[in-house]
Amino acid sequence: MTLLRKKEVSPVELLDSVLQRLEETEDRVHAYTVVTKESAYTAAEQAEREIARGESKGPLHGIPLALKDLLYTTGVPTEAGSRVLAGFIPPYDSTVTTRLKESGAILIGKTVTQEFAYGMNIPSTRNPWDLERWPGGSSAGSAVAVAVDSAMGAIGTDTGGSIRVPSSLNGVVGLKPTFGRVSKHGVIPMSTTMDHCGPITKTVEDAALLMNVIAGYDPHDTTSLNVPVPDFTDGLDRGIAGLRLGVERNHFFYSEVLPAVRRAVESALSVLESQGATLVDVEIPYLEYAPHAGLTLIMVDTSSYHQAWLRERPEEYDPRTRFMLEVGEFILATDYLRALQVRKLFKGAMKEVFDTHRLDALVTPTIPITTVPVNEMSVTIIDMEDDGETILPALVHHCTPFNLSGQPALTLPCGFDDNRLPIGLQIVGRPFDEPTVLRIGYTYESATSWHREAPPI
Repeated sequence: MTLLRKKEVSPVELLDSVLQRLEETEDRVHAYTVVTKESAYTAAEQAEREIARGESKGPLHGIPLALKDLLYTTGVPTEAGSRVLAGFIPPYDSTVTTRLKESGAILIGKTVTQEFAYGMNIPSTRNPWDLERWPGGSSAGSAVAVAVDSAMGAIGTDTGGSIRVPSSLNGVVGLKPTFGRVSKHGVIPMSTTMDHCGPITKTVEDAALLMNVIAGYDPHDTTSLNVPVPDFTDGLDRGIAGLRLGVERNHFFYSEVLPAVRRAVESALSVLESQGATLVDVEIPYLEYAPHAGLTLIMVDTSSYHQAWLRERPEEYDPRTRFMLEVGEFILATDYLRALQVRKLFKGAMKEVFDTHRLDALVTPTIPITTVPVNEMSVTIIDMEDDGETILPALVHHCTPFNLSGQPALTLPCGFDDNRLPIGLQIVGRPFDEPTVLRIGYTYESATSWHREAPPI
């Protein structure tokens, strides 16, 4: 981005480089569903002329970006990874798509998502750190594209961890903003009360730059909140001396956390402490119920959205997705209401913990594990044999609570396991305090070099 501003490289040359990288990697990682090469070059040439005339639209002007295949894009298929929407071309752009286009960003294609973002099926996308391993979901393509430099940034969605999980597993940065901060208008939903839309990038600063464009009130989204939008890059380099960071150890460091993850996160906490932050041990009431309540809301909301399609053409769903949609219809209304009650109690508890301990943020492992071989994958929510935790519950255990509370949550790289597979650090803030979350992440990033590591592909 700096090179563009200094006119040391043109938007067309930058696009050439990104598309070359895409060509080198795509047949191995399968990050994209469609690449819009022709329209990307048209936009890059226009950006080049505008920048040459001194008509810069901002830091994203001329930057190649990718969109998860849930965001509406005029003239470009939006299929949500499903045969149900095969060939669907939206009649309008999502609000995020529109804002990126208006910023001068170059949209180069749509990235792979698990079917309707449910996380049940296993697409062909692979993890660039080990091509035999899972890239996470459901925003797998967006995270992989950023990791291999076939996009300079991407947009994902997060209902129970779908920005943070693949970002962590692929060694990149992902931000789930505060609920209502970024419009979901024109984004195919799972759960309207749990869905979030946000950036996936190589660095914290890049995430802040994307937030400067995509954040803001949208009257077309009934969940959008009309609150002031700050400059998310302002104060990134102020440091964290004097900040108070909560550490909860019963839930986020439970027995299923791998030793390598535990070591990496403990080391990251030491780095943050060395930068002047104070670590505060905390307990969070109702936290153990939050993942279950969140999944209850997600399952019912998603089944409700798909009810008509499920009856009209059930054979077009992946069997695993269809099974979960059917299960969602058997959840009782009383269970749904209890989940809403848990949400209210948990949101209140989080506020009280932050207020009582005067916390600026909470710091946790993003997820308790590193990625696993694809042939060992189990994405079943329900453990039929009760013989231990399956993969998906392990992933949502750390992430879903903050979809339930709606708080901003950032993941960034903090190390590797013995197989050189990435580990993520999660930073959770007060509602609408993304600037502090990003500042903490930027400070950690500046004190370490994990974000500079590249996958061997």
